[in-house]
Amino acid sequence: MKRIYLGLVLHSHQPVGNFPWVFDQVYHDAYLPMVECLERHVSVRLSLHYSGALLDWLWVNQPDMIRRIKALVERGQVEILTGGYYEPILPAIPDADKLGQVAKLTKVVQDSFGCTAEGLWLAERVWEPQLAKVLAQAGVRWTVVDDTHFKLVGLSDDDLFGYYTTEEQGNILKVFGTSKHLRYLIPWHEVEEIISFLHDQATEDGTKIAVMGDDSEKFGSWPGTYKLCWQDEWIETFFTTLEENGNWLKTIPLGDYANLFPSLGRVYLPCASYDEMLEWALPANKSCEFAKLSRGLESKGRQDILHYMHGGFWRHFLVKYPEINTMHKKMLRVHEKVYRARQVSEADCGLEDLWRGQCNCPYWHGIFGGVYMTDIRATTYSHLIQAENKADAVLQGNNWLRWERADFDCDGEDELLVEGDALALYIDPARGGTIFEWDLRRYNYNLASVLTRRPEAYHQALAQGKGKKQVQDDQEVRTIHDDIRIKERGLRRHLHYDRYRRVCMIDHFLGINTTLRKFVRCFYPELGDFAEQSYECMIDETSDRLRILLKRNGHLRYNRRLLPFRIEKELTLVAGKDELAITYQLTNLGNIAASSIFGTEWNFNLLGGGHNDQAYYVVPGVKPNNWHLNATGELFDIQELALGNRRLGIEILLRLTQKVRLWWFPVEAICNSESGLEKVYQGNCLVLLLPFSLSSGESFHLGLNISIQSPVSTPILRSEEEDFPSLLPMLARSPSTPRSHLPLPTS
Repeated sequence: MKRIYLGLVLHSHQPVGNFPWVFDQVYHDAYLPMVECLERHVSVRLSLHYSGALLDWLWVNQPDMIRRIKALVERGQVEILTGGYYEPILPAIPDADKLGQVAKLTKVVQDSFGCTAEGLWLAERVWEPQLAKVLAQAGVRWTVVDDTHFKLVGLSDDDLFGYYTTEEQGNILKVFGTSKHLRYLIPWHEVEEIISFLHDQATEDGTKIAVMGDDSEKFGSWPGTYKLCWQDEWIETFFTTLEENGNWLKTIPLGDYANLFPSLGRVYLPCASYDEMLEWALPANKSCEFAKLSRGLESKGRQDILHYMHGGFWRHFLVKYPEINTMHKKMLRVHEKVYRARQVSEADCGLEDLWRGQCNCPYWHGIFGGVYMTDIRATTYSHLIQAENKADAVLQGNNWLRWERADFDCDGEDELLVEGDALALYIDPARGGTIFEWDLRRYNYNLASVLTRRPEAYHQALAQGKGKKQVQDDQEVRTIHDDIRIKERGLRRHLHYDRYRRVCMIDHFLGINTTLRKFVRCFYPELGDFAEQSYECMIDETSDRLRILLKRNGHLRYNRRLLPFRIEKELTLVAGKDELAITYQLTNLGNIAASSIFGTEWNFNLLGGGHNDQAYYVVPGVKPNNWHLNATGELFDIQELALGNRRLGIEILLRLTQKVRLWWFPVEAICNSESGLEKVYQGNCLVLLLPFSLSSGESFHLGLNISIQSPVSTPILRSEEEDFPSLLPMLARSPSTPRSHLPLPTS
């Protein structure tokens, strides 16, 4: 009789910082039903992986789940995999953290389930060849990658019914390839089709194994799958059918198979991930082209060509999204501080928070929210800043302020890094003399964590009107990779792209015809050559005070002429103070008088999406209809403004030396998730505008003081409509649609 093995690996993970109700919902929709089903089907054997962040939640909120999984392990039905504790992309973090995170999860698996984990779940199956050495040193014997990795070196589907060995500097690791074909069959197709496929692959010697490794969340948490998997009993039918065919179809944990059978040979795999990830890592336009080519070839059955199709490279996310690169380089900087502090102290020095800040979820983006998940992005920074604070407490002490020039983002140009016990400002002189990171160290919060609105491959479907309207009860449940769904009406109107990165202290010269609406849509002329251009940078420091002068001699377009113009902006910080003072001096270097409108732009992230009642604006003497941070508006003759979030305990107070016109609006990007396209809050934009007219050689000054304080504890303003005229002309007033759940960072 022909026989075959089936190796199922289910990976369960929730991001560090995800909302507790999301953990709870996915637990009840996916994790618990799967364990209950395994308890009923004792002969179905497989491999399970739980990330450390999820295990931490289970121990606190569902400890009985740990006991039930342990019982499955003790009866030999289940094996547990290790991995990076907080589910990092392993090639993206330093080796010491790789070893530390794997060791931590291996110990917790031993303590929780009474077993030694020898297999490793590789986050997002992101493989780079040097991993073989580190994983072998960590005690890992085998791992799972995708069939894509093997096909890129010339192997085919027929070559992957087993495992291979690879090595790095003589350190050996066994690698299985999960089948994309099975990933797309389970649970989307009829059980009979899957059984038929496996029967066709069976052999007389019965040594082959078909592997399907994928996310537990697809079995109940993805759209429509709870009904499919549990109400319609797809999993129950699948497991029952596996048992009924147990005489020729044996389920087996991958570790058991690796112990029973020899490898198929030696292999050296390239840098790769699963097909979809490689597609997402490409630039947006290339991602569209790649997807069209791949799907076209697939529809024609041209597997002979598809085997040689190679998408992007995971690390290109650091290029595609500068915000991800900033977060990644912040992580590396904090790593260096933490390990340096641990050389002189026996304390944790922030190591655990550093590891939490390495959770992969905000470091990439595809069909899942990734870096677009504002709360997860903020949480990652919070842990990194907490780690940095603990390390600096050992390295620096109290009441300090220091600076350095360094190529922080590894682009070949030095940035200015100003760090103190109260604030940290990362300034980019080469790109407009702007602030691209602003850490409130006492609050463990990065104010400048705002995501730029940029083209995405899936925007093309929206722009062309090809998106599928989401319906509550789809009659046909399909894999989330099949369709572009639309969660909100009118999204196409909000499809705007920024010309520059959304950071702080961007200098503009605008024409009198530039309106707030045009500015929001980035549909206006820039009359100066200062935004995104290079500034000179000079530093003056005393024992507790730092003055930074940023200066550029550029041009102002006036009456069809380019006039020489200078902007100087001086920043002053004092050690121990949550305060930044900025003085602007604009000088007309031309030989004729000129007039224009100067604008200084500031982008902050205070988690103000979804009409959050805890996130607000306050303007003294003004009571607008809509004070939420996702409001849009314009006010005149403003000299003071506050914005804050009571839940964060942060309020930003801006005071100016002159009255200005004020624009404010939310930065909202169109993001894709497993449940569809939607508008997602990324931050708030404030633009302070001051008209001027300067004779030749004349200058004017504008002073701005920004301080951080605790917000008042009671509501500031009412959100209801008042019986007086609104002072905020609303351009995009509809709040974000509440989400059924956050995008889950699964593959």
